[in-house]
Amino acid sequence: MSLIQPLILKAEHGYASFLRFSLVNHATLATCLAELPKVYQLDDSVLGFGQPLLARLEVEIPGFKAASSMQGINRISPANQDDLWLRVSGSDPGVVMLRVQQWLAALLPTFSLNEQLEGFCHREGRDLTGYEDGTENPDETEAPDVVAMTGDKGIAGSTMLAVQKWQHQLDHFNSLSNQQQDDIIGRRKSDNVEFPESPAFAHVRRTAQESFSPEAFMLRRSLPWIKGQDCGLNFVCFASSLYPFEVQLKRMLGLEDGIEDGLFQFSRPLTTGYYWCPPIDGEQLDLSRLS
Repeated sequence: MSLIQPLILKAEHGYASFLRFSLVNHATLATCLAELPKVYQLDDSVLGFGQPLLARLEVEIPGFKAASSMQGINRISPANQDDLWLRVSGSDPGVVMLRVQQWLAALLPTFSLNEQLEGFCHREGRDLTGYEDGTENPDETEAPDVVAMTGDKGIAGSTMLAVQKWQHQLDHFNSLSNQQQDDIIGRRKSDNVEFPESPAFAHVRRTAQESFSPEAFMLRRSLPWIKGQDCGLNFVCFASSLYPFEVQLKRMLGLEDGIEDGLFQFSRPLTTGYYWCPPIDGEQLDLSRLS
């Protein structure tokens, strides 16, 4: 029986490297893919395949597609679809770096590395704004039902992934009053409690999972990032389909009712990508769908 990759369901380690790749050497692709289960480890890696690579392999995943840019009422949420996505995580950044080197030895030069983004756990799961992230995540008993796809060989236990890199303007956010900050998020920073009098643009109200029809549940595994003087949140979410992410993003962009999410007052998405995460069989990646 194929099962979900364990780190999809478990909370993050203290550190993570997020890597995005493009296929550049088609001749060595089959050999490279055969090596990936040997590099994969249950306790530190999550691997996802983009639609361009799946199309190259003539693989069709029901309901899956490449990400595309989305035009909102005031702005565009850009897409930058890659062939492969990898997260390597752990409690020690040195150990994470060494594991990344093992992955790169297997992936290069069949793939080229487009970006390596370092993430970290901030103040027990807070965004750099100081607000707790992922408070509406399903609990451990509900999470498998939220993220797991069902179907024939190579599909059961797999999941879909949406990744969106957000860049914050913390100078502007920190110049706002505590009330203005709470209004943007829809929760009080002091006690993490939602308040009913929050404005219609509050992020919590915009993305309330139960407010969609059908409901739009997902499992978030996001981490803050810093690169030089730039910073933000690498938003990572898993679900059994792309529906939860897309309907929430459409509402955030104001496409549902003309109200734009308050997050855009201090942050913006830079890239968006969709990936299919294969299941595991025993302790190895189940890549039978790709053969």
